[in-house]
Amino acid sequence: MSYTIEDLQYLMTRLRDPETGCPWDLKQTSLSVIPHTLEEVYELVDAIEQGDSSQIQQELGDVLFQIIFYSQLASEQAQFDFSNVVNDIVEKLLRRHPHVFPAGTLESRRESEAPDDAAIKARWEEIKQGERLQKSQPSVLDDVPQALPALTRASKLQKRAAQIGFDWRELSQVVTALREELEELEEAIAIGEPAAIADEMGDILFSAVNLSRHLGLDAETVTRHACRKFEGRFRFVENRCKELGISGESGAVDPQLDLFWNEAKAAGL
Repeated sequence: MSYTIEDLQYLMTRLRDPETGCPWDLKQTSLSVIPHTLEEVYELVDAIEQGDSSQIQQELGDVLFQIIFYSQLASEQAQFDFSNVVNDIVEKLLRRHPHVFPAGTLESRRESEAPDDAAIKARWEEIKQGERLQKSQPSVLDDVPQALPALTRASKLQKRAAQIGFDWRELSQVVTALREELEELEEAIAIGEPAAIADEMGDILFSAVNLSRHLGLDAETVTRHACRKFEGRFRFVENRCKELGISGESGAVDPQLDLFWNEAKAAGL
């Protein structure tokens, strides 16, 4: 037997049944579910990056359930339901892909060669800006979600600003700006003002995201990769310490740890 989206929706209504539903699910609100949604999305991203197709399938189901959950909560408040969510996204995608659906319907077909990537991107941004104006959002920054991870949000803000020409033209300028921010941090550290240090540290991270963007890299992705690389090397160091009976609890930095770290690097970790 293969279950359908309708079965999942029915299951959700059963979980939220006031008399026979699940006590935990009945306590939830849209706000209380947010942490679980973030966790499920990150687990999906991790599964995709690991290339684990079985896990990807499971995590996609978990993310889908989050959408069904929010839709059920909204339906109970007579706000909208899952069918409204589906309708809105189909309408939006039809509107934003005139190069595929020229008449704005699923049945329409383009008859000429598709435009190049640059033209598609320009048209996409033009359509999105029109949508912002309809929502009384005159700034290109207005609909960048506050809840995005900081690195992702920084990159998105930078991309939006670049749409109106607020951007460095040369990669060397971005590198120079990052160096200048580092110098400003060093000055703040020398003064010893905590607020200024925090402010300059933020500028460095923001500038590093900007450099990633100009290099064609996603800051969130490369940072996750750096975390995995650090984790692999550090676990190697831990294992070497255990092999030789070295304890890192004394508070003193053992020079041997650096040697182990270099071993991990040499091993390609």
